[in-house]
Amino acid sequence: MPDNTKRKILPAIFYRTAAGSEPVRDWLKGLSRDDKRIVGQDIATVEFGWPVGMPHCRSLAPRRGLWEVRSSLTGNRIGRVLFFIHEGQMVLLHGFIKKTQQTPDQELDLAVKRKKEIENDGKTKE
Repeated sequence: MPDNTKRKILPAIFYRTAAGSEPVRDWLKGLSRDDKRIVGQDIATVEFGWPVGMPHCRSLAPRRGLWEVRSSLTGNRIGRVLFFIHEGQMVLLHGFIKKTQQTPDQELDLAVKRKKEIENDGKTKE
């Protein structure tokens, strides 16, 4: 019997700090049930459909190697999960509610810092 189950092309994993916390997972837990569902579906769209373009996903060209999952949340808010691809996995580095047109440098800088940590010593969790 053929396996009709769709497989993840780019499985998502959470960045984990040296202390063991998972900031994106913690951020997701703080969202409303509806917003968690929206962000989760958008991440799944990338996992199962990679490569995916707009409106779900976009490369952050000035920050080489970073991508964003774009979510339209309840209350006309915009959520972003920044990630990079490492060893065939989508590493979720940072999640936030976007409040300005352009993504603030501090949000990008934090994701870049976490990306470098993983590239140097591999702190991730499935």
